[in-house]
Amino acid sequence: MHSIAVYQDHFLAHLENQKILKEPKNLYEPIDYILRLGGKRMRPVLTLLSTEVFDVDFKKALSAATAVEVFHNFSLVHDDIMDDAPLRRGKETVHEKWNLNTGILSGDAMLILAYQYFESYEPTIFRALAKLFSKTALEVCEGQQYDVDFETRDDVTIPEYLKMIEFKTAVLVGAAMKMGAIIAETSEENGNLIYDFGLNLGIAFQLQDDYLDCFGSPETFGKQVGGDIIENKKTYLYLKAIEFAKSEEREQLLHLYSIQPSDNSEKIESVKEFFNHTGAAKATQQAIEDYTTKAFETLTKMQIGEDKKLVLRAFGERLMKREV
Repeated sequence: MHSIAVYQDHFLAHLENQKILKEPKNLYEPIDYILRLGGKRMRPVLTLLSTEVFDVDFKKALSAATAVEVFHNFSLVHDDIMDDAPLRRGKETVHEKWNLNTGILSGDAMLILAYQYFESYEPTIFRALAKLFSKTALEVCEGQQYDVDFETRDDVTIPEYLKMIEFKTAVLVGAAMKMGAIIAETSEENGNLIYDFGLNLGIAFQLQDDYLDCFGSPETFGKQVGGDIIENKKTYLYLKAIEFAKSEEREQLLHLYSIQPSDNSEKIESVKEFFNHTGAAKATQQAIEDYTTKAFETLTKMQIGEDKKLVLRAFGERLMKREV
């Protein structure tokens, strides 16, 4: 097994060698641009890692890992259009740097390009990868639609919210790991277990993201703290606060989530106070712990060496050990 840094280096070298720039350049330049904007490359790294967990050279998974990364970035290009976002990783978004039509078309091309990366595999593996990928891609779109729908709904339930983050975020983490299992040609049971490991870790990670958006440190979180509150996003914290609050408190919280003051600092502090005293903050921390535990429980059933289980556990612990 290798370190995460080694997988990242190999993946970046492989990505660098891809001949993405071709004609018409207004279609392919934006694709090259978004793929070189950086990021942790967590999803492709998971494909490489999970291939080696099942005793197969991770280099065999580089094409599948690239498919995962291209698809992930395709979803970012279209998400940025939907959110009218000006920046991505501190740089101009594709639709801002070029234009809206280019963003749509280059995004479409990325989705097709992602499929092409599976063509280097033999038919049985190609079929399994493509089948998993199609299911996952559709679920990510469903998750995005749920997220859009929730913006205008006041009756979102916690199971609905968990389904949304499962589809929008976690299924791609699970699929990235299962692709490694498919390439390694391990048992179906192992493939399903490593998918569940990634899925539950992905849900825990997103719940933690919700929590840190509210209670994180600006220095270590890397994003504006309180962004979800400013945007009136109905996160797990918010839904738990609504569930636990007395009727008068609930009305106050609903009011806070209906206003857009010029200075948001007072609104953020008031909402954070609600999250703390209703018990929503503690409930969210408990949910993060529960999903992380569910992920680690799959390791006990996986038919791999204890050393490999420790590697997966260490990765999960490292992923969840973000500073508050």
